[in-house]
Amino acid sequence: MSTLSVEMLAAAPAEPITSAGHAQLGIAVLVGIAVIVLLITRFKLHAFLSLTIGSLVLGAVAGAPVDKAITSFTTGLGGTVAGVGVLIALGSILGKLLADSGGADQIVDTILARAGTRSMPWAMVLIAGIIGLPLFFEVGIVLLIPVVLLVAKRGNFSLMRIGIPALAGLSVMHGLVPPHPGPLAAIDAIGANLGVTLALGVLVAVPTAVIAGPLFSRLAARWVDITPPEKLIPQRPSEELETRPSFAATVGTVLLPVVLMLAKALVDIVVDDPKDHVQRVTDVIGSPLIALLVAVLVGLFTLGRAAGFGRDRLATTVEKSLVPIAGILLIVGAGGGFKQTLIDVGVGRMILDISEDWSVSALLLAWLIAVGIRLATGSATVATISAAGLVAPLADGMSTTHAALLVLAVGAGSLFFSHVNDAGFWMVKEYFGMSVGQTIRTWSLMETVISVVSLVFVLLLSLVL
Repeated sequence: MSTLSVEMLAAAPAEPITSAGHAQLGIAVLVGIAVIVLLITRFKLHAFLSLTIGSLVLGAVAGAPVDKAITSFTTGLGGTVAGVGVLIALGSILGKLLADSGGADQIVDTILARAGTRSMPWAMVLIAGIIGLPLFFEVGIVLLIPVVLLVAKRGNFSLMRIGIPALAGLSVMHGLVPPHPGPLAAIDAIGANLGVTLALGVLVAVPTAVIAGPLFSRLAARWVDITPPEKLIPQRPSEELETRPSFAATVGTVLLPVVLMLAKALVDIVVDDPKDHVQRVTDVIGSPLIALLVAVLVGLFTLGRAAGFGRDRLATTVEKSLVPIAGILLIVGAGGGFKQTLIDVGVGRMILDISEDWSVSALLLAWLIAVGIRLATGSATVATISAAGLVAPLADGMSTTHAALLVLAVGAGSLFFSHVNDAGFWMVKEYFGMSVGQTIRTWSLMETVISVVSLVFVLLLSLVL
């Protein structure tokens, strides 16, 4: 069911707050997105402010009353933060515990100690995938880059053979797998089932990371053969001076929320009886809030206490974990406000009206919209949230599985061709000591491979599920 008649998929959305025609709405969307792009890229204005201004411009050009446009934006902002804000905060706490306790180092060192020369790229994508589950992309880069540089230097590897798999593992998790902000916001906007989306996201992420990581790195190493920049190679402290949690405890803690949410999805499929006691229990412990909260509470002991943290140190770690996500929450919230404004002025209905007479691949349409916004703004999160808002009406009437695949199609598009307007582009360039051209031939192409390959797997799954 990859090609879907939009007329069959969606019921009519709520009455728009403006009577604008399709042409005016189309212009309003283009102007609103153009304002956001211009403010972010040309004037370097924070994405939160850019999305706020762009939402108001969108409403004004669409002819919506100012008070109603403001109400739409604030309603979307509040709803999005309420839906995903706590989850982002819990994920940040878990990631901070993982980093500060030395648990991340324990995962890295254990896997690398067992990996041979030929399997090292595969070990790196595995490390990045595990660590990337609870960590934001930027945090994962900062955490993994020193390891990448050390491994490449000590093993005399091409930096691309080690670095590309690590970056692929992080990027795939960031774009496709909750509890990362983009997928969570898309799930909330589209109304998809989180457990099913998580399961399918992992199913798509694994082969995608393999193709874009260890396999693509062979080509990248031929195109750009560089050695680790000496000034950036860290001098790691003596391992004997560190007290760290065990490998099993660390991996178990990181995977605990994933296991709980997958258990809920599995029971929902097998049992499908709201009165069943097992399903009622899994509905509670497998909900995103409870699953992440349980993982954080367990992590305080398996990670924090195991590293010798006292109460004061644990409190400080939790406090510091929440400070960096303030900007992320505001961006995600403003993206939700922009999404709600799009819906309320009637853009969702416009998409349905102009496509009702022809068959359209809803998944491909979602991917293309996300690609366009990603190329324009450079932000995967902004692309995911905005595209999810535009295609949300297509999810009405979809099965649970296909609504989850719609989320993944949006996430796949949000990763397409990172370039000079993306902060991640510059992080990779500077850490690896590459030129702009080298970064495009490696990092940017890797992101494109991830986007296209994951879309292919999403479309294939839509044919069999």
